[in-house]
Amino acid sequence: MDVFLHIWDNMSILRLSILAAVFAISSLRADSPAEQKVLEAIKSPDLSVVHLWAPWCSNCQAELKSGGWLKMVKDNPHVKFYFVSVWNGGEDGRAMLKKFEISDQPNVTILADPGPRGSNHIKQFAGLPLSWIPTTWVYKGSDLRYALNYGEMRFPVLQQFLEDSKSEWSHKGEPSVE
Repeated sequence: MDVFLHIWDNMSILRLSILAAVFAISSLRADSPAEQKVLEAIKSPDLSVVHLWAPWCSNCQAELKSGGWLKMVKDNPHVKFYFVSVWNGGEDGRAMLKKFEISDQPNVTILADPGPRGSNHIKQFAGLPLSWIPTTWVYKGSDLRYALNYGEMRFPVLQQFLEDSKSEWSHKGEPSVE
């Protein structure tokens, strides 16, 4: 009986070790080429908008149909826009962006994360949580200025965020509240 318990204990330790190794390996996800491109691009001192979307997503389609993204891109030629298709099996959604005249704009870059749709989809991108699409992030010089992770964009709000992000966000010289 003692031998059996000893073998059982060793097998339990082995099982736990294997489980821990599998979990560690599965949680290590190398940055996709799209993530690498975005992480490099947001280092720019200019404003960057990272828009995570998928062509099959009805909320993403509604944003495109409204014409808001095309107007936003055209009205802000000095802002770089990164449309990153996620949860779409590596497809970039370029055809849909072309349909809405976004793909050929000079300040737009179209990227695709290789991850699948479904339960195995990515849950973070560029170090930030990703739980819903569309998701839109505004960066200036590697600093995340705004993160809109809730769904459809209200374009006047995004325009205000871009205007606000142009500032240095400094309160030097202002009186203290004390």
